[in-house]
Amino acid sequence: MIISYKMNPISESKYCTIILNFDCKHSTIYLHYLRRCFTCSSSLTPSRNRARLPALYSDFRPQRTLNPDGFEANVSAWKRGLSNAALAGHAPSKSSSRDHLTLELGDALLRALESPQFGRPLALGTVLQEALANEEMLPLPQFMKATQSIYHKSWGRIPWAVTGWALRQIGLTGGPSDSMPKGQVVVILQNLEVVAKAFSDATADRISPFERIFSRKHFRRTFERGLINGQRLSDNDFDVLVKFLSRDKQVLATDGNTIKIRDAGEATAATASISAEDSAIASLKELMEELTHQTKALSRRVEELSDAAMDAVRRKDRVSALATLKSKKLAENNLKTRYATLNQLEDVAAKIQQAADNVQLVRVMESSTGVLRGLNAQVGGADRVDAVLDDLREQMGQVDEVGNVIAEVGGVTIDQDEVDDEFEALLEEERKKEEEKRQAIEAEETRKRLAELEKLGPTEPVASTPAANTLVDNERRELSPISAAANELGGIHLDSSSSREAKEREQEQEPEKIPAQ
Repeated sequence: MIISYKMNPISESKYCTIILNFDCKHSTIYLHYLRRCFTCSSSLTPSRNRARLPALYSDFRPQRTLNPDGFEANVSAWKRGLSNAALAGHAPSKSSSRDHLTLELGDALLRALESPQFGRPLALGTVLQEALANEEMLPLPQFMKATQSIYHKSWGRIPWAVTGWALRQIGLTGGPSDSMPKGQVVVILQNLEVVAKAFSDATADRISPFERIFSRKHFRRTFERGLINGQRLSDNDFDVLVKFLSRDKQVLATDGNTIKIRDAGEATAATASISAEDSAIASLKELMEELTHQTKALSRRVEELSDAAMDAVRRKDRVSALATLKSKKLAENNLKTRYATLNQLEDVAAKIQQAADNVQLVRVMESSTGVLRGLNAQVGGADRVDAVLDDLREQMGQVDEVGNVIAEVGGVTIDQDEVDDEFEALLEEERKKEEEKRQAIEAEETRKRLAELEKLGPTEPVASTPAANTLVDNERRELSPISAAANELGGIHLDSSSSREAKEREQEQEPEKIPAQ
């Protein structure tokens, strides 16, 4: 498994990335460090990258005064590495189940960190003492017995902390002890924060009060595998998490047997305590869960007995088949009884949820009634509204009167008839323009038709017919002065009679045109 972390910058342009490879078979943690730059202008050779690992395994305690930045970077790398190793379930533990939120300090941890090339980390004790001094890790008994939040800092501790920091900076006193704390189990706050965030995300959609109440056993079965990438929380982890969420985060309320997820929008004393109704709901949910588990087991038992009976029939083993069928019948009766009980409990649970919703509905209606009462008091009733509206109408009327008086002063009288006559004249002028435009379009169309007839040219002589003679006579007929003038002007339309005559001649000529043989 590979986990990467970005460390605090050692300088303005460089930072370290720590990669942990966990070998679960030999319980060994190998640390490899890669160095790279923020910018592309600077680079580090592989030899310098490899030099980081022995530096972390070496005794870097003198750097506390000689190179404070390097010392803090090494301590930070170790703390993050140990924290994430525990969260991934690779930290050594005496119990069979791996702890994710706590870390056991002692020789087992040193052996797990021992490297064949670099040996044991010489400054690990300093790292752990720094974490304990900064309260990034807390001894398990102290964490569990604390009555106030671990984030609560009294004002009396601040001057002493500032004084100690100042003395360490000028070298008058040393930092925390460098000895390796052994035989202790410490709580890792960083891991607690990670799991608490996962718990908040997992319970964000639990809105109903019925969904937020659990017995202790039911709570653990519900959340022990879904908070750390499918890994199971140990007994120690569960106790630490419940204490952290109830005391420090104020997300849970518990009395030891019943656990209730508090509503973020109702941070009241009622949600901080466990009532008799909460305990009853928790017991009901736990019983329903147990019955559900029993029905699943009985269903599998019935299927197995049915298969066994069929197998006995195929083998012609009458005694085994009858015994198996009797066992199957008993299992089916038990399953039927469990389902009937479960249905009754589900009915009760539904009524409880409905009653809880009714309680919330009544509370909302009660608060809404108070709001409406206050708003109506501010309005003052219908009589006050009528009086305000009357005053408003009166003031609006006065404004209209003042406006009319101002409009009369210096005003010019306009004759409406003159305006109408001018408007009619404009309309008449627009109609004339449209008529002239239409006549011009018709004249252009007539000119185009005459041009197309001229392009057709003379046709070949055909047999003399009365219609043909008439056409020749028409062509030989002299043009009238009006028609000649129209031809000279390019076919401009002069009168409607000439246009009709031209169209009649075209219609007489078109059917008599005979194509050439």
